[in-house]
Amino acid sequence: MIYFKDTMEFSLPQGTCAVLTIGKFDGLHMGHKKLLDEVMRQKKEKNLKTAIFTFDTSPQSMITHTKPHFLTTNEEKHLVFESIGIDYFIECPFTEEVREIEAEDFIRMTVEKLHVRQFVVGTDCSFGHNRSGNAKVLEHFASKYGYGVSIVEKKQYEGRDISSTFVREEIEKGNIEKANLLLGYPYFFHGEVKMGNRIGNAIGFPTLNIYPAPEKMLPPFGVYASSVIIGDRCYDSVTNIGIRPTIEGKHNVSIETNVFGYSGNAYGEMVTLRLFHFLRPEQKFGSLEELKQQIAIDSGKAKEIMEGYHTKPEILYNCYV
Repeated sequence: MIYFKDTMEFSLPQGTCAVLTIGKFDGLHMGHKKLLDEVMRQKKEKNLKTAIFTFDTSPQSMITHTKPHFLTTNEEKHLVFESIGIDYFIECPFTEEVREIEAEDFIRMTVEKLHVRQFVVGTDCSFGHNRSGNAKVLEHFASKYGYGVSIVEKKQYEGRDISSTFVREEIEKGNIEKANLLLGYPYFFHGEVKMGNRIGNAIGFPTLNIYPAPEKMLPPFGVYASSVIIGDRCYDSVTNIGIRPTIEGKHNVSIETNVFGYSGNAYGEMVTLRLFHFLRPEQKFGSLEELKQQIAIDSGKAKEIMEGYHTKPEILYNCYV
């Protein structure tokens, strides 16, 4: 996959034409998958390259000067898009100049730079200054600029449109199973394994430690049944997300995972941690011995839960990660 980042100088080679979809793609949920399935269908049918256009930050956050939390970081989006075979990923900088681009000028720019022959968009697609561009605008200019438009209806779950907001609500409540159904894959964190304080080693439960990106949305602090991909292998695990209140001193939010059947340390490696079930809230224990006893209980529950998932491989591996 060719990745354009921090530049307006993005383009496809002469003679290469693309099917393009545009959007934030936060969470890359089942609604997005329906859109991307149509992108891949158009690629095959019309012998086009696939291209995704998004911004390096949320336009809404730039306008409102807020710092939102995202279901997927830019790095995680890159990982997913590459895994499904997208050819070009454009992460356009959302500058003042870009913010002022009128809808038709945005269409002209993307068609000229990316040689777009087909747009694939959702019914709520928006682009251009003051969000003046939408699916109808794309259809209006189709003959002028020589492209086709495919408009994909929303995918629903229990009578509600699947959206990033819907997923976010479930994660905030700790409803990991429902969030995973909406996503089509387990909610995940991708990060580098860092050195921890080695308390886990001291009490017989060594952990892999990663620190989430500041913009990554966190579920409720607590303990989760999980799995972790290290290299080309996947291991069941039990994970604590939080600030480790039993350990003295101030702590940044960390993700600590005890990996079942793994004896390495993986320091410096990039791993993917996937959540499956919320076991309990994070709590402070009176001693490390109490903490050790509780981790043993948590591990037993996590192993039992993950064993159940291994009878449902479509839930473990049915989408992107």
